[in-house]
Amino acid sequence: MSKTSSADRIREKKKIFLAREQKIIDAALELFLKESIDRVTVSKIAAVAGIGKGTVYKHFLTKNEILARIMLDYERNITNGLAAGIIKAEQGDSGAAAKAYFEARLARPELDRLVQQLEVRLVDSADIADQIEELHQTRRSNEESLSALMTELIGRDVLEDVPPHFHYLACWALAQGAVELCFNRSWHHRTDTPELMEFITSIGVTMGNRGQYHSPAGKKSPK
Repeated sequence: MSKTSSADRIREKKKIFLAREQKIIDAALELFLKESIDRVTVSKIAAVAGIGKGTVYKHFLTKNEILARIMLDYERNITNGLAAGIIKAEQGDSGAAAKAYFEARLARPELDRLVQQLEVRLVDSADIADQIEELHQTRRSNEESLSALMTELIGRDVLEDVPPHFHYLACWALAQGAVELCFNRSWHHRTDTPELMEFITSIGVTMGNRGQYHSPAGKKSPK
């Protein structure tokens, strides 16, 4: 019988560690979506995860670190979707990047809204400054990729000839409005939210296509 190597044991321990860490994040997210941020404690998270409070601190030194991880995981999911969409757009499916962005944000509006609340709360927190910088760096990288793609699509006469950031900021604004719509007191009673989000996504995919926008007479779009 072959003995388990030390490398195998290390890999197994790491696998167990990461699985437990994800269990903590899943439990925290479940609680944050149900309760206010301040009411959720590390003790509550540990109880839902089914582990000891001390074990949580082996993974995250503070509650803020758990919150930051939720934000980063969400941003990475958007980034991964965008990256795949940009590749498809470069291959000829011009609306793929926009579609990926809307699908990532509108799949779970309640999660998107939570992440926005967390960012407002944590943006100046010194104990997670590195994580906040990583979040901003990820967004800057996404913006650079989107700007390059928009420039290419404008050059191919697919999109309106306006500054590239007009296009991706318009997508952001539509997605932002869609998320807010889900929690607006006048409209939150609607029971067709998934279908509504699909409809908004379909609009967003073609938004900004060539021929939709007309600048005021005699006025050029700013570059």
